[in-house]
Amino acid sequence: MGQKIDELQDAVIEEFAVFTDWMDRYALLIDLGNSLPPLDEKHKTESNLIEGCQSRVWLHAGFTDGKIFFQGESDAVIVKGIVSLLIHILSGHTPQEIIDARLYFIDAIGLREHLSPTRSNGLVAMVRQMRMYALAFRSMED
Repeated sequence: MGQKIDELQDAVIEEFAVFTDWMDRYALLIDLGNSLPPLDEKHKTESNLIEGCQSRVWLHAGFTDGKIFFQGESDAVIVKGIVSLLIHILSGHTPQEIIDARLYFIDAIGLREHLSPTRSNGLVAMVRQMRMYALAFRSMED
């Protein structure tokens, strides 16, 4: 059994708490983005592009053994870091766990207040898309 979503969020909050300077936090985000495995070209399709993001963000979801596994990529380094965080926290959970998750880490690490409005909208769009996948996979289970 993997870690619960809230445990993963708490670990991320701790990781970011080490840095008080936002330049250091951006550097951590960029590192996280760079550690994201590249998305297979076959998943870089129009249907996997997230609407509402200033940069290009692809999000692919697979469903195995009742759990959703996300893969993603972006052509912007900070956004790729955000994608990496969301995947780290939400991937490998059931559709219901993802639907019920309250993603408090976003405000706790100061992400929302330090993003430009367009990036902030992109973050909301990414979370919405992940929840849409969860709803779609949950309906397949019924």
